[in-house]
Amino acid sequence: MQIKETANDGLKRAYTITLTAKDIDGRVDAEVKKIAPQVKMPGFRPGKVPANLVRKMHGEQLHAQSLNDMIRESVDKVMADNELRPAMQPKVELNEGYEEGKAAEISVELEILPDVEAPSTDGIEIERLVVPVSDEQVMDSIKMLADNNKSYKDAAKSKKAADGDQLIIDFVGRVDGEEFEGGKAENTPLVLGSGMFIPGFEEQLTGTKTGDKKTIEVTFPEDYQAQHLAGKKAEFDVTVQQVKVEGETKIDDEFAKNFGLDGLDKLKELMRGQLEQETAGLTRTQMKRSLLDQLASGHDFAVPQGMVDAEFEQIWTQLQQEAARSEDPEAMLKEIEDEKDDYRSIAERRVRLGLLLSEIGQKNNVQVTPNEMSMLIQQAAQQYRAEDRERFIQYVQSEPMAAAQLRAPLYEDKVVDFLFDKAEITEREVTREELEAAIEADESEEAAKPKKKAPAKKAAAKKDTKKADDKPAKKAPAKKAAAKKPAAKKDEGEKKAPAKKDAAKKPAAKKAPAKKAAAKK
Repeated sequence: MQIKETANDGLKRAYTITLTAKDIDGRVDAEVKKIAPQVKMPGFRPGKVPANLVRKMHGEQLHAQSLNDMIRESVDKVMADNELRPAMQPKVELNEGYEEGKAAEISVELEILPDVEAPSTDGIEIERLVVPVSDEQVMDSIKMLADNNKSYKDAAKSKKAADGDQLIIDFVGRVDGEEFEGGKAENTPLVLGSGMFIPGFEEQLTGTKTGDKKTIEVTFPEDYQAQHLAGKKAEFDVTVQQVKVEGETKIDDEFAKNFGLDGLDKLKELMRGQLEQETAGLTRTQMKRSLLDQLASGHDFAVPQGMVDAEFEQIWTQLQQEAARSEDPEAMLKEIEDEKDDYRSIAERRVRLGLLLSEIGQKNNVQVTPNEMSMLIQQAAQQYRAEDRERFIQYVQSEPMAAAQLRAPLYEDKVVDFLFDKAEITEREVTREELEAAIEADESEEAAKPKKKAPAKKAAAKKDTKKADDKPAKKAPAKKAAAKKPAAKKDEGEKKAPAKKDAAKKPAAKKAPAKKAAAKK
């Protein structure tokens, strides 16, 4: 085996590995001898099949396996001999023109992780903005809960339904005179004016009374989730079983008992806890952003462009998906396209922060325990159908890269918590509005940095979620390179997407309005 370095530029490395025909053939012979005792062939006693016949029967498969193993071992040797830390999985290719009986030339290209000195954890100063929860806020939240859990009582049979009234209806839907799947339901509650059914459905039931039967005509929206119904005209035969009017909702012990609680005091306690949890999440976002800004401002080293590309693609895919769901997809796509360079700068910042946090964590022995990892896998498996969960768990357990990606967010949070423990923290009470404004101000300040000028005010509404660079890139340890096994199954270890819900189950359900796309910077 011969190894030759062909490129050494910054973080990029490239090598050519030559495996001689003699070495490959010798490896195949060794594999033949290894399996010969288990080979069965008519006319020969077990274990007595001649090696030349074994090679004739299994030679192609054994050659592919041997070559694959030799490539993997040679790449491992390159990494070990040169003390390389791959940033991502190396690109390994068997050069064209290889034939059995000839020498094999393999090209290896990779980027290595930069040597990053773990920054000092001393001298970090962070201001914690805390939001006290008032009794008034607790009661406002309970009133909102009451509004979302209104009670209704039967109205007189002569009562004509109006906005705000609840109807109990049976309906049967038809397209082109034929009933369709999911187009039939009984005893379905519908509050007129709620907008829960497709346009035109609720309006045509205004003025109906208990016992009325009515045929209404509607057209499914062009973007309706069930494609076979999108844009189609439909008729619904509707029977109004009951018209109900809103009853009085008293916020008292009886109201709290509807939620399985002992009384109103317990409901207030739970609601206060929820509000405190919400504001605690915002406070952590503000503190984390301050911490990451301090780390980013003090370090500016080269990062692997492959990692930046991968991070940018993740951000870009999210932005495009959000744009597609916006009220004006074309305008939103143009806006994010104009800021493409800024988002790439964000991707580079995230990668750099990920490397910094990784070095801090390793230097200070921050660990994700096996028990924590097991809980992560179990939680992630819940997003899949029951029959696919075990397969997902096996996949993560067998794929180091998948496990590392799952582990990365928890590891990052543990490193951040470690730094919080080391930091000098001062507290200041603010209102929720002031806390949200502080977070938004940090976003605007950071967004301005890549442009080197004051940013134009965005037309799109920003979502109340973390901006794109709130979190560092999820750094996963590089997986050992290996040429693909010729006999490997295509779907081996592949994750199966969870089953989608039947979109036509409630044919009259109105599609939720899409939020505007605006990944925060």
